[in-house]
Amino acid sequence: MSQIVTDSANTPAPEATALSGAEWQQRLEKIASDPRMSEENTTLTKSPLAMPLFFAGLVATIVAVITGFSMTGHGMHALASIEIGLFTALAISLGGMFWVMVFHSLNAGWSITLRRQFENLGAVIWFPAVLLIIITLIEVISGGIMLKWIDYEGYNYLLKIKKPYLNTTGPTGLIVRVAVYAIAWILISRCFIGWSKKMDETGDRRLGRKSRRVAGFAIPVFALTTTFAAFDFLMSPDYRFFSTMWGVYYFASCGLAGASGIAIIAFMLRRAGKLEGLVTSEHFHDLGKLVFAFTVFWAYISFSQYFLIWYSNIPEETAWFYNRQQYGYNWLFWVMVIGHFVLPFLLLIWRQTKRSMGLLAIMSVYMIAMVVLDMVWILRPMADFGAPSVESSSIVRIALDLVGIFGVLAMYAGIVALKVTKGPLLPLKDPMLHEALKHKNYV
Repeated sequence: MSQIVTDSANTPAPEATALSGAEWQQRLEKIASDPRMSEENTTLTKSPLAMPLFFAGLVATIVAVITGFSMTGHGMHALASIEIGLFTALAISLGGMFWVMVFHSLNAGWSITLRRQFENLGAVIWFPAVLLIIITLIEVISGGIMLKWIDYEGYNYLLKIKKPYLNTTGPTGLIVRVAVYAIAWILISRCFIGWSKKMDETGDRRLGRKSRRVAGFAIPVFALTTTFAAFDFLMSPDYRFFSTMWGVYYFASCGLAGASGIAIIAFMLRRAGKLEGLVTSEHFHDLGKLVFAFTVFWAYISFSQYFLIWYSNIPEETAWFYNRQQYGYNWLFWVMVIGHFVLPFLLLIWRQTKRSMGLLAIMSVYMIAMVVLDMVWILRPMADFGAPSVESSSIVRIALDLVGIFGVLAMYAGIVALKVTKGPLLPLKDPMLHEALKHKNYV
């Protein structure tokens, strides 16, 4: 038994690896001759929405920045709205990258016809990574807008305790950390999509083995960089607050957003007449399971974090929730409870929702909207608390929020749509492709 486990752990596709060169070539020829694998069905030459989405988002982002920073005291609101869109886009790409590594590690044959789109989400992580670098430079140069601890003057005991991490070396430490995050994410995503596309050309099965081995090392790197990025930008705006569950809290949004994003992309590709017979209701069923699982996982982590903070009753922790509930954000708390968990739980637990392309796509759009609201719950109150003396109508504030969030997400959606057209819609010569072609759920 131990020998079987060892052999299984070292090969990406035991059955395919056992094939001789001639047998492997025959399998590739058989798959290539399958009518479902025609070039017309497996490629998308253009996306009419890509460039309009990108430029509409670019204009909206510029408008949000100029309007916010030209209105006294609203620069923080503009930056907060852009960061909400940024960390939603980052969650989608990190989620896509995470699922690619998981599929390789688990040798998940069912996912092959969808895996290229997960790879595409991971491949465009350069966009939120570049925006994160720009946000970092803005924070450092300005002396701290959302990140008030940068160049903090005065004495604060909690900040003093956290100084070894936050600013022992001044803003240089933050810049170095962000550079490490961006480089790690881009390298990981480039490796996996690069090897996958090279296999399309060569059919070299060793690339699958390499991907599986690297995934084992890349997952811990992904976990650490995601966790500390969440510490730096989502927890540290309120530098008094701390939670040891914060990294996995954001990771839950990443896993959920990544799976939801793929359900939307797969639906749109099928509506465009692509991947007919390659991505079926069976694959959507499994995608629905991932969305459902991470909806429950997010709720579990959120409740666990809230329960521990409520039970320990430490002022530095309880103030995070108290301020949001007492200063106009209590409604959002209940939106998170009901809208982010109760409602989708009741809808996604239904088997038909997971097997229906349209219903699952609608639920996936809804879940990404919940991720956006989760980022609003985290970041938007800090703009109000940071500029309490600013007086403006709620319409102005809401408009600024909507424009900033839409701008980043529209640019991101345009880049994703463009990326989908840059190659085959699935790995053409993956050793496990034959399993995906005949995949069926029995539960």
